[in-house]
Amino acid sequence: MHLPLSLSSDVHRAQNSAAPIVALESTIITHGMPYPQNLQVARQVEADVRAAGATPATIAVMDGTLHVGLEDAQLQTLAKAQNVAKLSRADMAACIATGGTGATTVAATMIAARLAGIHVFATGGIGGVHRGAENTFDISADLQELAQTPVTVVGAGAKAILDLPKTFEVLETLGVPVIAYGQDTLPAFWSATSDMAAPLRMDDPARIAKAHLMRAAMGLDGGQLVANPIPAQDQIPSDVLAPIIQTALDEAAAQGITAKAVTPFLLSRIFELTKGASLTANIALVRNNARLASAIACEISTLSTH
Repeated sequence: MHLPLSLSSDVHRAQNSAAPIVALESTIITHGMPYPQNLQVARQVEADVRAAGATPATIAVMDGTLHVGLEDAQLQTLAKAQNVAKLSRADMAACIATGGTGATTVAATMIAARLAGIHVFATGGIGGVHRGAENTFDISADLQELAQTPVTVVGAGAKAILDLPKTFEVLETLGVPVIAYGQDTLPAFWSATSDMAAPLRMDDPARIAKAHLMRAAMGLDGGQLVANPIPAQDQIPSDVLAPIIQTALDEAAAQGITAKAVTPFLLSRIFELTKGASLTANIALVRNNARLASAIACEISTLSTH
């Protein structure tokens, strides 16, 4: 069966010239913030990628076509769209097959990046093991995707609303390399540091690029997670966040919120409880991740052509 896959004009040109490309997810546009701020941030992140020497490829399913790279008019359409599906591995194909429109999560963006031959993907933070997962079994498909899809994902660790120790334990079990960038501890999304030691540390985008290509040369399945700390001036300290996150978690439990609805609810409540500071920090870390992802993509491109 034919896959309805469409490349933007910029992505098509970059592929033809073997230039570096960075995949970007679309749930931050449709589920992360209201219009027109979502459009402004999406354009800013794409501009950050271009300024760092790579081509941005924002990914989404629109009317049954998987778009790898969006033209500006399509970006505007998506930013204004209502009731957009949130796609992961389980429902991505169904959305395409039925002519639907959906925004891609980390797992779905990785799948699309692999289909388009893109090596590097910048996001805010990955999903993982939710708190209380020993009772609910609520574990993001992002972790399994990292174990099987050969894309380097740059994020500020895993989202701080999760059970971070269990999330990184599962990644270790699945054989996913977790590389802290420039520090010996893992970042905790809105907070630059945590009390968790990093399994691996690299301080240079070229080394991360070499590790990506070495995994391919060895025939190893899966990608690698680059945990890039939010800039110190933009972070919210973990001791400030901890009670706020707990309040939001307690409210979600009291209201019986489960499955895909959990993360949007928690992020929304934390935004309210921090008086918007969490969103400001989120934008800063996404832009920071886009810049590092671009540097890694440029190094992969250079190494692959020599």
